[in-house]
Amino acid sequence: MKNIDTIKEILGQEASYLLDHVSNKIPKQNLTVPDPNAVDKFITSDRNPQVLRSLAQLYDHGTLGGTGYLNILPVDQGIEHTAAVSFYKNPAYFDPENIIKLAMEGGCNGVASTFGVLAMHARKYAHKIPFIVKINHNELLTYPNTFDQILFGTVKEAWNMGAVAVGATIYFGSQESDRQIQEIAAAFEEAHQLGMATILWCYARNNAFKTDKVDYHSSADITGQANYIGVTIKADIIKQKLPETNFGFKNIKFAKYDDQMYEALTTDHPIDLCRYQVANCYMGKIGLINSGGGSQGGSDIKEAVKTAVINKRAGGSGLIMGRKSFQRPMEEGVKILRSVQEVYLEPEITIA
Repeated sequence: MKNIDTIKEILGQEASYLLDHVSNKIPKQNLTVPDPNAVDKFITSDRNPQVLRSLAQLYDHGTLGGTGYLNILPVDQGIEHTAAVSFYKNPAYFDPENIIKLAMEGGCNGVASTFGVLAMHARKYAHKIPFIVKINHNELLTYPNTFDQILFGTVKEAWNMGAVAVGATIYFGSQESDRQIQEIAAAFEEAHQLGMATILWCYARNNAFKTDKVDYHSSADITGQANYIGVTIKADIIKQKLPETNFGFKNIKFAKYDDQMYEALTTDHPIDLCRYQVANCYMGKIGLINSGGGSQGGSDIKEAVKTAVINKRAGGSGLIMGRKSFQRPMEEGVKILRSVQEVYLEPEITIA
């Protein structure tokens, strides 16, 4: 069976809806789309040659190496969600070496994790797969929980362990977001000076963003603006949740919006909602990678493939998927990672 036929079979009744859609609100001709020369997007920027080399290491590694697309394994949930709830389904991942091995076996472009996880085996693996050190976290042991991203180490520490990039999260909309923006902007500048790339997890976080009827944390307008702030502080890659709704500004009644902006920029089709996010990443000049979301069990392969199709057809640059792959035996996790990569390798799946 051809690869495209397998993907259509996995998508089932949604195959035509996702694979045949054409985006007319923001035409693909307006985008900078992923291609094998992904790093060339930065040759007119202020990024120094060392940063370009680090980006090239990331884009040129693994199964998707040289395509312009990324598939990164992120495992920071041991801090963000607690280690026990993250790893009880597969306790092997309490051992950080298995996290790195999964990324390598799965053909990922890189592995993103905590200072401790990557430092524990840096001398053995930092030269074998690109390391992305997540420099801040929301730890859950403070009671009551504060939901704040705090630095767990320094950019220089990440550089010393051979990382090609640093990653960070900002909770846009939170009471602490102003401090986080300033903190991470400074950290990203230091990372660039040292020759490392920067990846920003652009998450919305405010209790007011969730109403009795709709959770707007994944609204296209709110996440899109988070992306725009992220590229403003010079993230080289943006990580964002796939949009599931829209009209957050309008229905919560905050920020700046115009009814006509929604009509002009997007529809309710998931590919168009994702393209709204891509547009806010300087029309694709900064790569957008969407998260794979939590593990739901038997539907994980379909959901992973669906997310990859939406991201690719929207003009995104790949997927960063953790729980769907590591909360199961390694062989099954590798299979899911490979299924995502097949979407980006399939020439018949094009930009909508």
